Amino acid sequence: MVYYNPKEWFSFIFRLNKADTLRELFPLIVAVCAYAGIVVFLLIDFWKLPDTNILRKVSYIHQTIGFVFSLLLAFRINSAYDRWWEGRKIWGSLTNNSRNLAIKLKHLVGETELPFFNYAIPLYARVLRDHLRDIYTSEQQGFIDINPGKHVPNQVASAIIQNIYRLNKSGVINTEQLFSITSEITSFTDICGACERIKKTPIPFSYSVFIKKFIFTYIMTLPFTWAFDLKYFTIPIIGFVLFVFASIELLAEEIEDPFGNDANDLPLDNICENIQKHVGEILG
Repeated sequence: MVYYNPKEWFSFIFRLNKADTLRELFPLIVAVCAYAGIVVFLLIDFWKLPDTNILRKVSYIHQTIGFVFSLLLAFRINSAYDRWWEGRKIWGSLTNNSRNLAIKLKHLVGETELPFFNYAIPLYARVLRDHLRDIYTSEQQGFIDINPGKHVPNQVASAIIQNIYRLNKSGVINTEQLFSITSEITSFTDICGACERIKKTPIPFSYSVFIKKFIFTYIMTLPFTWAFDLKYFTIPIIGFVLFVFASIELLAEEIEDPFGNDANDLPLDNICENIQKHVGEILG
């Protein structure tokens, strides 16, 4: 995730970073500008069509659908941001529940039991992060036997619950105390399921394809409507319009799956480090 000072907005105009869509769109912008130049040349200089050409009337169609198109793109970016923000709230809940569980266990179990929970609670955040990124990172530890071929977050959550139930059966944690930590230990699986719902339920294919086709058709027909009024000024304007519309779609695609390694994805690595730090301060 890119960290920045929102008050220094002026410097952003002249600074490029890996999250800037201009880098990715630059070849396409150059190609479309060249296409626009060819269209203007053919209409104005080669065929020398009169200004009363019917192609100018097509501009009214673009004006009509342009407003609807802007609403469609606004809905697209808003729906993607909703997924990003929901993912952030889910991981915020994981942070809070990890702290709460550590605080409660600190006063419920003996010192000999704390090392397991000191390791297992932050471990769950790390394996969930890797699970959402479709990777597995092996760690040298002697607390939990993990099978990488199975659902790793479930294995860690199961080990935490197993040890808590063992302490309950041995009398270290009584029934009332067990009930007081039930919400935290069960929330881990709920959080995992909510993250999987976001990751595995993308924007409907037909909707995403329609927007891309709409952008392409809209941009490729604009030179025919602007050539007689703007002449060769059409070329840079077409490039700018493409940059705006395509950037909205690219940003929406990037943030609708907020658990990856893209520049605008959630800072899961930092969240995992904070959970490790805070749980360690409580139980260490």
